[in-house]
Amino acid sequence: MALQFSQLVAQLGEGAVQHSLGGQPTRDPWLSGVAAIDAAAAGTLSFVENLSLASQVASTGASALILPLEPASLREQADERQLAWIATPQPRLLFAQAIAQFYQPFRPEPGIHPTAVIDASVQMGQDVYIGPHVVIQAGVTLGDRVCVHPNVVIYPQATIGDRTVLHANCVIHERSQIGTDCVIHSGAAIGSEGFGFVPTAQGWYKMEQSGYTVLEDGVEVGCNSAIDRPAVGVTRIGRDTKLDNLVHIAHGCTVGRACAMAAQVGLAGGVTVGDRVILAGQVGVANQVTLGTGAIASAQSGIHADVPPGAVVSGTPAMPNRLWLKTSALIKRLPELYQLYQTLKQVQRERS
Repeated sequence: MALQFSQLVAQLGEGAVQHSLGGQPTRDPWLSGVAAIDAAAAGTLSFVENLSLASQVASTGASALILPLEPASLREQADERQLAWIATPQPRLLFAQAIAQFYQPFRPEPGIHPTAVIDASVQMGQDVYIGPHVVIQAGVTLGDRVCVHPNVVIYPQATIGDRTVLHANCVIHERSQIGTDCVIHSGAAIGSEGFGFVPTAQGWYKMEQSGYTVLEDGVEVGCNSAIDRPAVGVTRIGRDTKLDNLVHIAHGCTVGRACAMAAQVGLAGGVTVGDRVILAGQVGVANQVTLGTGAIASAQSGIHADVPPGAVVSGTPAMPNRLWLKTSALIKRLPELYQLYQTLKQVQRERS
């Protein structure tokens, strides 16, 4: 799909606060796609999010750019190169909206493949797609325009909301409740058994996991992630929360709204996460810990105690980010400090 720059501006609407045809009123370049600013070619749109990429304006091959509102010199530089541009307070957001004008993910036409195995009790909405070798067991409910890609297995009594997409090879376990407009990526397991074993003199006694898992509307779960159901009660993921690949949410966790968790985050059982919490890659959270609303944990943090709302923590065990930065600086100097300590000890011995 190709668009003229002026057409793209019109479709982006209010996000395009200012725009220019590159200082040439008669010029209106055709755009066939989007690209990173350092790899862009003629006919593509790119963006500058911050000043660290400002130097790329002078050399990019893009025909049009999305720029921040400040500094104005970026717009002047684009005009000098006769590049069309859009200025906006949120360049990354507008670029994401622009991508959607050129690309839409594959979505098959509604229909049921003949190799799918669907129990007679399944309730199905309108315009549903069921791919090859899908298995849908008794008592399942699928909303309107649900898309179930090949090899998905849905266990009994699960509920899938309108417009939700289940990608190939994911598994939805019994009684799981998935809301509207969710995306479950390949290999993910929703509502799988929590890790519940009781030690006895004879070995481990398995505690059956009789609870269930709820994903509220707009949740996205990355490839090969697992969200476990508890022995009793609910594991809940709040509305609009996004989980990256290889994230593990253990039994009985409650995750708030609009959270984001990067790859390899792991929550132990019973963790409570407030709204708008951000956990960077490989963060681990211990049993029963509470993370307050708006908290942020940097990569590889190990969290063993509650984190207050709005706090930023780092390190293992996790500590306030500013303290961690100071500590990290000292760690780098440990060999030097140790050598100084040994020298001082030697001087002390010689004096005594």
